[in-house]
Parts: sequence; structure tokens; C-alpha cells
Amino acid sequence: MKTPDDVTAMRRLKALGWGAKRIAAELGCSKTTVKDWLRRGEWRPCAKPSRSKQLDGLTEWLAARFRQHAGNADVVRQDLAAEKGIHVSLRTVERAVAPLRQDLVAAARATVRFETPPGEQMQIDFGERRVTIGEEPIRVFLFVATLGYSRRLHVRAFGHERQEDWFAGLESAFRTFGGVPREVLLDNARALVLHHDPVSREVVFHPRLQAFARHWGFRVRACAPYRARTKGKDERGVGYVKRNAVAGRCFASFAGLEAHLDAWTREVADQRTHGTTGEAPADRFARDEAGALTPLGGVPPFTAARDLVRRVGADCAVAVDGNAYSVPWRLIGEAVRVTVSGARVRVHHGGQEIASHAELTGRHGRAVDDAHLAGLVGSRDRPAYRRDPVPLDEAPPPTLLRPLSEYEAVAGGGF
Repeated sequence: MKTPDDVTAMRRLKALGWGAKRIAAELGCSKTTVKDWLRRGEWRPCAKPSRSKQLDGLTEWLAARFRQHAGNADVVRQDLAAEKGIHVSLRTVERAVAPLRQDLVAAARATVRFETPPGEQMQIDFGERRVTIGEEPIRVFLFVATLGYSRRLHVRAFGHERQEDWFAGLESAFRTFGGVPREVLLDNARALVLHHDPVSREVVFHPRLQAFARHWGFRVRACAPYRARTKGKDERGVGYVKRNAVAGRCFASFAGLEAHLDAWTREVADQRTHGTTGEAPADRFARDEAGALTPLGGVPPFTAARDLVRRVGADCAVAVDGNAYSVPWRLIGEAVRVTVSGARVRVHHGGQEIASHAELTGRHGRAVDDAHLAGLVGSRDRPAYRRDPVPLDEAPPPTLLRPLSEYEAVAGGGF
């Protein structure tokens, strides 16, 4: 197919006296093509082949069914056969709805930017990333909170994504920002949202989340299911933290990672010129949003404790969140109650506390109290719990299980 410029060049060269063969060599085409276009006189688009007219007059019906079935042309073809008695190929239906498909894709991608006034909303989310800590790649969960107006960030690193980690991240953000927003927009995490119907938008929040929101005095709102863009500020914030704060970096310890995130947030994220607002988040926060947040007013932390039941393993420890915590060895095989609260892991048995450890971050760690291993063979600096061997010269002579007379009676005769 030649372009209008090619046809114009053919006509101009022909007017200069060039022959069809010479024009074809100049333009890189056959002389038959040159003669054909010169015969037509001007450029015209090629005629489209005629198609089946079975779907004529069904444009509105096809559009309605195409939108109803979310762009599934095969279901539209089945409806054609069942309701209209028209049997056509899937390709025929796809050609008929091709213009509609582009509109459907555009409508699904279209997003109206939603801006909030100062102090109105904070968006929160978790992102997962493998980070090298102590020369070992460890899966780290990054909690990111973003204030909707100023775009100021707060980032915390956790070893898990549990309900208490969500609460700890929120309380840390409140303390960092010096106040509480009126609304918190969150994802539909199973630890926080029990049910969210995508059609009716009915939401059932976890009772403990509702208690947490009442404790701090904010509204809870969940973003639309399967539409993360309704929480776009924080979705972009999580990606920004992954690509900028921790990408390609190694840390000597988990505490080193936390210190780096604090410094990065303070010196980089809060000082950059934001692409949407055109201002540094720290400046925008200090000028407009800091005073719009609800003051903390001495509200104490929300106590979130977990009660678990664990069985003591052969290694004299109980497993909690991928880490091992020692207990007295005499309880091996026994069921114990474990309470996780205030960064402490406490173990109870028979109504008494038998062990208490600082909660470990990450996974595959071990917290051992040597007192729990006292008396075991191989315990460090502890007497071994074993029976002392009897000296050979003091050992009693061995005794036969049966007297020799029984063997003599069986064998017959004496020895």
C-alpha cells in the first residue's frame, strides 16, 4: 500500500517525462504498481472487503450485552444464538465489538484524582521486599503511611504482617506526625477487614480494628476491592520506598535497617519536591497540615496482646512466628499458654509464668535462657543431669537369669 506522498511523487516524475520503469526503480516498487497508481490519477484508500450483514441493526443490542458481560465476546455470541437465533463465528462478533472494547478498557483505567484537605485522611499499606541483613536475604514487610494532603511519609520495617504490626505502624505514625487524622484509608487486608462485597460495598471490619479506631478517634475506610488506585497515594509511596530506600542496600542488623529508614524518610522523602504538589512534603505539612491533625492528648497505646497455645518441643522451646523461645526442659511435650504483648513473649503453665523473653524480629531466631537447660547433658556451665557410673571394682557380680539346674534337666545328665 503506497502512501499519498508516494503517489504524488509518481505523478510529479511522470510529468517530468520519466517512464514507469525508471519511476519504479527510484521509489523501490514494481512498474506495474506505478502504472496502476498513474491510471487512478490520485491516491485513494483500498476498498475494505464486504463482511456478513447478519449483525446489521443490532449495534445497540451488541453494545449493551458487551458491557453487561464485561467485554466477553464469546458470551455475547452465545446470547446471539439463544435470543436472536443468529449463529455467527466468534471472530465476527469480535470485529463488531472492536470499537467498544477500546472504550471499555479506557473506562476501566480512568481515574479521577481525589484530593483531601489538611488533616482529613491518611493512607496505609504494607509492601514486601527481600533485604540483605547480616549477609542473608530476609523477607521484610514495610509499613508505609502517607498523609493525603502533604504527602508526608512514615515508614516502619516489620518481620511479619500481622494485626498487631498494623496497629504498631499506625501508632508509630501518629507519634511521628504529632496527631491523628480524621480518616484512615486502608487495604482489604484479612487482618483488618473480615468481608468487603465488591458490588454492594458492604464492609465488615475486624472488631479489634474498630476498637483501635475508637481508642484513637478516627474513621476507618476500606478501598474498593480490586481497585488499588483508590488508594493511589500510598500505593505509589510503597513503590517509592522499595525502589529508593532499600533497593540494592545491605544492612548489618535489623536495627540498622530501621535507623536507615528513619534517616531516609527525614532527609530524602520529606525534603524532595513532590511531583503532584510541587512542594516538599515537610514544608507543606508544617505550613498546613500539622495544626489540622487531632492532638494526641496523652492517649496511651492501644494494648494488643495475643494468646496462643503451643506444645514444648524436644529442643526445650516453643515456636512463635518462626522464632524459638526456651522453656524449662522438664515441660517437653506439655501444652503451654504463650502471651505476646509489649514486645515480650511470656509462657505460662499451670497458672504460673515459667519463661519471659524479648520478642525477636525476623525469623529463625532463638531466645535461650540457660536456667531452662540446667541439669541437661551438654548445657553450658551447668551440671549434667545424669546418673554417675558405678566403678567396676564395686559393681556386684552378675547373676544368671536361670539356675544351671534347669539347663541340666533339659540336656540330661550333669556337666
